[in-house]
Amino acid sequence: MQPLLDFISQPWHWSISGFMIILVMFLLMYSGGRFGVSSNLRTLCAIGGGEKFSDYFAFDWKKDVWNLVFVAGSIIGGFIAAFYLTSPDPVQISENTQTYLQTIGIKTPQTISEGTGFVPKEIFNDMSKPLNIILMILGGFFIGFGTRYANGCTSGHAISGLSNLQLASLIAVVGFFTGGLIITWFVLPNIL
Repeated sequence: MQPLLDFISQPWHWSISGFMIILVMFLLMYSGGRFGVSSNLRTLCAIGGGEKFSDYFAFDWKKDVWNLVFVAGSIIGGFIAAFYLTSPDPVQISENTQTYLQTIGIKTPQTISEGTGFVPKEIFNDMSKPLNIILMILGGFFIGFGTRYANGCTSGHAISGLSNLQLASLIAVVGFFTGGLIITWFVLPNIL
């Protein structure tokens, strides 16, 4: 059992996840389903009686229960990966990236003795700073607003929409990435 766990906990080639995404998309297109994480929130709101407040939630949510199974599987899979399949080695980050992160006050796993994750503790693990709380709330608001305004989330547009050659999804993905780059390069360094 241990050799199998050792094999699973090692980083896999990106083509394996790419193949799995293709397989899921093929099965969804074959069955007429739509892929997207924001669809799950809509389904949850419909189950909770959201149609009383908005017609947007008035649909047959029982046809989309598979979406909830997908989210549950993502949560369970993430838990298993985080607690049972993590590699003890630090994340490999290039020297240039480490130098840049240090200039904006973020330590990398190579520069500190503990911690091997992808999430910088300086940003997300210190919720005693009011700025971090404000950033989380604002980020959540913008993500929720953008998801509804774009009629889908990043995964729905980038994976499902682009694979169906939808122009609206291409425009949305260009907007998502442009916004992300602007925030990463121009906003975050000035507020951290």
